[in-house]
Amino acid sequence: MSLFKSGNPTLSEKQFSASPVTVLGDRMTVRGTLNKFGFLFLMVMATAFYTWNAHFGGQNVQGLLLTGAIGGLILAFVIIFKKTWAPFLAPAYALLEGLFVGGISAYYSAAFSETAPFIIVQAVGLTFGTAIAMYALYHFRIIKVTETFRSVVVTATMGIAVFYLITFVLGFFGVQIPFLHEGSMIGIGFSLLVVGIAALNLILDFDMIERGSEMGAPKYMEWYGAFGLLVTIVWLYLEILRLLSKLNSRN
Repeated sequence: MSLFKSGNPTLSEKQFSASPVTVLGDRMTVRGTLNKFGFLFLMVMATAFYTWNAHFGGQNVQGLLLTGAIGGLILAFVIIFKKTWAPFLAPAYALLEGLFVGGISAYYSAAFSETAPFIIVQAVGLTFGTAIAMYALYHFRIIKVTETFRSVVVTATMGIAVFYLITFVLGFFGVQIPFLHEGSMIGIGFSLLVVGIAALNLILDFDMIERGSEMGAPKYMEWYGAFGLLVTIVWLYLEILRLLSKLNSRN
């Protein structure tokens, strides 16, 4: 197995090694990638607030939510296969993802307005805290990205993706998996596991961005790396939100 591998399908050895090595001034840097991630994150927040305000203003935001989900998924696949388009499509993806995140957050907030009025604030805080903690663990090499570490995280991530795909297909036939949405001990344990895997994917993402910089990847890969990191952050937030909803449903 290659040493240059991430659990995030948007950040892989193939994506970086296929990019030509460039001169110093035109190549990818860690700082440049994080700056672009910050810009994309602000765009996510902007459209998320728009959908949030629309929902609590009495509007039906289901259309915005579906537009964000479907449009974001399409753009994500386009960016993965056409990474040179990342500087142009990554901001559009961030705007669409914000519509989806804002809609989901609004529905959760309304559903738990009585039992957990601050569930969104808690989810955002835990997501930020987890991301900062993972970066610190990686930066100070408390967690080292070994081949065994990569293999375990990548395998677990693929397993979760396949499981979610199966449950999605079963849903069309009216088959529901109870612990996926209910606050049972098994359901909470499953969510904790998924949150942990999502958090560990951040470690792999940081490693991929650093390695891409060391390899001298072209400048546009900063946008691609920022896009990949955003995918993991959004996934982590949604899984934390799901976990909190299960915990509060037991009250």
